[in-house]
Amino acid sequence: MSLEPRIRRERTRLRALHARFDRYQASHRAVGFPLAVLQKYSDDQGRYLAATVSYYVFFSIFPLLLVFTTVLGFVLRGHAKLQARIVGSALGQFPVIGRELVTHSLRGSVLALGLGLAVALWAGLAAVLAAQAAMNQLWGIPFARRPGFLRARAGALGLLLTLGAGVIAATLLAGAGTVGGRYAVGWKAASIVLSTLLDFGLFWVSFWVLTDEDVSWRSLRLGAAAAAVGYEALQLTGGWYVGHVVRHAGNVYGTFALVIGLMSFIYLSVHMGLLAAEANVVAVRRLWPRSFSLGFEEPPTPADVAALTQLGRVAERRPDEEIDVALADGPPVVGAGPPTVADDR
Repeated sequence: MSLEPRIRRERTRLRALHARFDRYQASHRAVGFPLAVLQKYSDDQGRYLAATVSYYVFFSIFPLLLVFTTVLGFVLRGHAKLQARIVGSALGQFPVIGRELVTHSLRGSVLALGLGLAVALWAGLAAVLAAQAAMNQLWGIPFARRPGFLRARAGALGLLLTLGAGVIAATLLAGAGTVGGRYAVGWKAASIVLSTLLDFGLFWVSFWVLTDEDVSWRSLRLGAAAAAVGYEALQLTGGWYVGHVVRHAGNVYGTFALVIGLMSFIYLSVHMGLLAAEANVVAVRRLWPRSFSLGFEEPPTPADVAALTQLGRVAERRPDEEIDVALADGPPVVGAGPPTVADDR
């Protein structure tokens, strides 16, 4: 007996189930909206954008560590009690730094401080520019409308200096909630709440400043809130990782644990931030519901055509260039401009 009729019947049944789920997710925001965010994130190649930003952020960490150890060498000079306290903390177990602290060989160097600051500034600018390019990709800003060389770097420098202090403060507050058993539970909870609020403000400002698009502050608040909660969770996990894994590892294995943990933390943080920004784009541009086409191709929705039109117009390199996108079974929107931005001011 041939298996072909049975295979055709099974395929027909799966096709019907697939179409039924597509109709369900299109009519239920709780399911359709997250799927639309993930679909657009895939269209924008979000994983590669996150990897690019993570590379520059990771590269900027090491000159910052050089600056930190140099400043620490100046601060600890002549302060035996403070040095003994730091040796007993998780920082004292860090590879290289911990060994220098134990042997009292950590010294400040003006040359190392200046070199570290210069390289950290250069690498930080590259990280901010990569984040700006990623945000413009998510919002579908054509290359012709993006800022030029000098304007982009001037804005990146201002944002780097503004957000750098905020990130350090938020990290210290989050660390106060995870390390040190001598702190009261109330203080730990308060530090976590304050860190989350500070993260919310940083993400809110970042989402608005990094995008060359006329979007209201109000329309970015939900994505900033989601990013703040997720980033705080990652910070708490990272604090636990440093206090329980890196602290008790040897010099060699501690180096691997620190580097792998740092790379994972940066990539997950960037990934989560871009997903939150993508959620803002989908909400503001009304890019849902999308057709659920996994294994079977469903008819395109107006949101499909709008999202693909936005994606195609990103490649416009000249002010007088216009790219049109059309789907054979899609709504007749050929020649239409970018999707309308919702005015939530």
